[in-house]
Amino acid sequence: MSLAVRITLPILLASSSFAQAPPRLEFEVASIRPSGSYADSGGKVSLGVHIDGAQVRFNSLSLREYLARAYRTKAPMISGPDWTASETFDISATLPAGSTPAQIPEMLQALLADRFHVKLHNEKKEFPVYALLLGKGTLKLKESPPDSDADQDEPQGTTNVAAAGSQAGVGVNLGHGSSYSLVNNRFEAKKLTMAVFAANLERFADRPIIDMTGLTGKYNFAVDLTPEDARAMMMRAAIQAGVTLPPEAMRLAAENSSGAGLSDALQQVGLRLEPRKAPLDVLVIDEALKTPTAN
Repeated sequence: MSLAVRITLPILLASSSFAQAPPRLEFEVASIRPSGSYADSGGKVSLGVHIDGAQVRFNSLSLREYLARAYRTKAPMISGPDWTASETFDISATLPAGSTPAQIPEMLQALLADRFHVKLHNEKKEFPVYALLLGKGTLKLKESPPDSDADQDEPQGTTNVAAAGSQAGVGVNLGHGSSYSLVNNRFEAKKLTMAVFAANLERFADRPIIDMTGLTGKYNFAVDLTPEDARAMMMRAAIQAGVTLPPEAMRLAAENSSGAGLSDALQQVGLRLEPRKAPLDVLVIDEALKTPTAN
């Protein structure tokens, strides 16, 4: 090896290593505040996400839900202290110039690490799950046209996701015409893919749900539930939203599996749930501040 190569090679390697480290993505400005309590809201729960231009607002989400967005996973796949699922926070932030909404997860990672001092590790565990499958009967889903008017109800680049719930029922608007509700013992979905449906149905079920239907369209459908199954689903949704229910209601929600009832209801539209076990990636919270550092 020549002297010139001996001298320049370490310099080139050092330059290469520096070039491979991308700049840390961060919000330009961000504030975190505790959300109002369930009691203070008059027995109602409202949460949502709004992204418009350079502004981002998250309303009444738990630390696990923020981590799920930050690491592109689902809240049930995150484990940690109980308060990380029950205490909720509001976040308002400004995107830096030149950034895009697609970079928000990485910015959330930085914010949660800085303000909550979050430390995590990954594990793979075997979980009881439900597989969402095609049923034995005729598929009775109404597929939405790909270019329906609802696609144009919000400017491109804008995200508006809002959810509200009370003892009367739950309604979720996912934006651009997609929504679902559970009211009067009836689950009604509009313009949902099966993957989105499965991910949101988890909020009402006792275990993760994996879409295995093979369906790729967006669909409208409705299923009727027994009062008992609807009540169990509502209690699980309330618990996941951070609501502390009376001890008896918490016990009933833990004991009563709505899987069989849900599967029977889904047969109305040609779908079913099948209990299985599957290895899933879990994000474990090792450390986190219950009160974030000051704005």
